[in-house]
Amino acid sequence: MNSLDTLIKRIEGERMELESHFAKSTDIVPFLDTIDSLGRMSAAEVTVSSVDILTDKSGLMVNLSAKGDFEAVYAFLLLLENSPYEMAFISTSLRGEDVTEENPVPEWTATFRLKLISFIL
Repeated sequence: MNSLDTLIKRIEGERMELESHFAKSTDIVPFLDTIDSLGRMSAAEVTVSSVDILTDKSGLMVNLSAKGDFEAVYAFLLLLENSPYEMAFISTSLRGEDVTEENPVPEWTATFRLKLISFIL
């Protein structure tokens, strides 16, 4: 019994790391917190507009946008691609404002439609 307790304690960290790569339908808050954190890290203003479980229950569909200067939006994209969650980019749109004398640093907006694959129902 003692060796079983030791084994469980030894693999606890690995189990927690593995579980952190999956979003659960009962608690997607950690996933949304990760998205929010990536926005802060990149200095992009991130908005999640919808989160839906796919009808075949194979994943979660997430629609979100990121706004900021080009560097911030691009940094958010890189961080999103390298997040601990496995996801597929279904569609992406990137738009920038025109540069004018009044607006020398245009604001960029990226919209993403993602399928979160590492999702547990």
